[in-house]
Amino acid sequence: MMNAIALATNRPMSITLVFAPTAREVVEESIELPGGSTVLQALLATGWRDRFQLDRTDVELGIWNRKATLTTVLRDQDRVEVYRPLQVDPKVARRERFGQQGAKRAGLFATRRPGAKSGY
Repeated sequence: MMNAIALATNRPMSITLVFAPTAREVVEESIELPGGSTVLQALLATGWRDRFQLDRTDVELGIWNRKATLTTVLRDQDRVEVYRPLQVDPKVARRERFGQQGAKRAGLFATRRPGAKSGY
């Protein structure tokens, strides 16, 4: 008699992998893997590890936006996300955009009624 855990690991799982190699470009692929497969096995099954050079140490992995490693065991309907490193710190980018726009054209009080006090 097989127990429930053994049955669960033999069932095929549907896994979705998502990666954005560049800005405004998203690659998404759905695959089926045997139960008990890892993130590494999913990357190898899609060929992404070689295609996108995912052996680098600066690449982060996640499952449904939670940090994961190559040895993390997947579950059915998991979404594996491959994160590339940030090119610019978001705080710095926001400061630069704000500086270019100027304080009068950006922010909560960008538009004012004629004759209104400042801040209203």
